[in-house]
Amino acid sequence: MQFPDGFAWGTATASYQIEGALDEGGRAPSIWDTFSHTPGAIETGDTGDVADDHYHRYAEDVELMADLGVGWYRFSLAWPRLIPHGTGAINEQGLDFYSRLIDALLDKGIQPWVTLYHWDLPQALQDQGGWPERDTAQRFADYAVAVHERLHDRVKHWTTLNEPWVSAFLGHAVGVHAPGIKDGEAALRSAHHLMLGHGLAIDAMRAQAGADEQFGVTLNLHPADPATDDPADVDAARRVDGLANRIFLDPLLRGGYPRDVLEDVSAITDASYIQDGDEAQIAVQPDFVGINYYFRTPVRKGEKARSELSPWPGQGDVETVSRGLPQTEMGWEIDPSGLYDIITRVAREYPGPDLYVTENGAAFADVKGDDGQVHDPQRIEYLDAHFRAAHRAIEDGAPLRGYFVWSLMDNFEWAFGFTKRFGLIHVDYETLERTPKDSARWFAETTRANGRP
Repeated sequence: MQFPDGFAWGTATASYQIEGALDEGGRAPSIWDTFSHTPGAIETGDTGDVADDHYHRYAEDVELMADLGVGWYRFSLAWPRLIPHGTGAINEQGLDFYSRLIDALLDKGIQPWVTLYHWDLPQALQDQGGWPERDTAQRFADYAVAVHERLHDRVKHWTTLNEPWVSAFLGHAVGVHAPGIKDGEAALRSAHHLMLGHGLAIDAMRAQAGADEQFGVTLNLHPADPATDDPADVDAARRVDGLANRIFLDPLLRGGYPRDVLEDVSAITDASYIQDGDEAQIAVQPDFVGINYYFRTPVRKGEKARSELSPWPGQGDVETVSRGLPQTEMGWEIDPSGLYDIITRVAREYPGPDLYVTENGAAFADVKGDDGQVHDPQRIEYLDAHFRAAHRAIEDGAPLRGYFVWSLMDNFEWAFGFTKRFGLIHVDYETLERTPKDSARWFAETTRANGRP
């Protein structure tokens, strides 16, 4: 299993999950600071106040990355660290942190891959309405171009958004992520304004970019399959596919929203937030699309009303179905074939941009053994199977250019707090000691050989 020359092997993290230092260096609160401090929002009561303390330990973490043999590191910038209240001048202390991190990466031969937004909206913008308000899209573009102007001498790959589905629908439809809103119409408005912000940001950054820079977006995509051949289940899968995949892919790469998706949500919105010219703005051609894949979604039509609360707004009658496959600690069924299917589908139905797996990984119940090491054979088996699925997609013609494992190290796993460990590197949350797991050494062998035997 040999990958193409120049294949980008990397790891990925997100600012709120690892940085800590919530009130240092001029940083202001984000919606995740507010949400995680809301009683009952995080099942364990954990917060990202300290997290992995990457803000102070970034040099150590870069050394660990170098030991993994990775050539790329995908990380997100914290908007409230750079422009603390969402608008205005750049906070130089915040910029200095990321500048030092980027220099440390480059010094080790690791290319920085920046994500501008991984869910930590400045609380000040949320207080003005957040993503359901159109103005937030323009504020995001202003932030993007200001940061790009200062860092693009060293950063050549720019991702606007990470998983707008999660920001919009888990944050605004079912309220299990920040800002904790339960309003399907607000979720749909948020999804549109996130993608509008993406298009505005890419246009603004390209206007000042060098010829060697690339711009794109990362989407969490997954096959949505009917549980049976019953027409009601087939239609349920169509609706989920529309509100999980096509609602982002079609305006991004086909120039407009799918008509059936707009009809599916017509009971909860008139879509008047989609203004003339918006779809053309969203459709600014990206250089790449990042695919985050974790599981396949088999569904059926259930007995609930469509008006019930749902992560797919207006589709409250749709239920997910277990197929009895092995699961990760997240309760997600392990199905590498879904990665192959989604990569080849995007390559076939939405040709043009390069593709990257920008996140894939698994949470398992990792513990240190008596020997002081963390033995995680399940993660090795998981990654090996998914690498092989990606390799098969390349063999079948998909323009897949790289693969970023989630995650570099254990971290704050959003609503699950510190209970789920995705890292190649174990973090002791009492001492913050880092310990590479067996999977880290296995991954280092893979990156250095650019494949597996």
